[in-house]
Amino acid sequence: MKTARICTNGHRYYKSSDCPTCPHCEKERVPTKGFLATLSAPARRALEGKGISTEKQLARYTEAEILALHGIGPSSLPKLKKALRAFDLEFKQPW
Repeated sequence: MKTARICTNGHRYYKSSDCPTCPHCEKERVPTKGFLATLSAPARRALEGKGISTEKQLARYTEAEILALHGIGPSSLPKLKKALRAFDLEFKQPW
C-alpha cells in the first residue's frame, strides 16, 4: 500500500517502500553529461554515496568493490568500463 509523503523541498509523492528518495527531486538531479548520466538512479546514488563523481575517482576501486555497492548491478559495469577507457583508465587490479 502506498503512503503519502512530503519531501524537504515540499514535493508530495506516494511510495510503497521505505526508500526515502523523492521521485520529483531525483528527476531534478539527473546529470546531463558525464558517466553518471549514463547510469540508472540507484547506480548513480551508490557511486555518489561513496564519493565517486569522476572517472579518476572510479579508477581507485576494483570491479568487485563497485559491484558490492547496493544499487550497482552487472549491467552498470560495461558503462563504467567505457567511461574509464575514454580517459585511458581502468579499474584497480585486485592484487
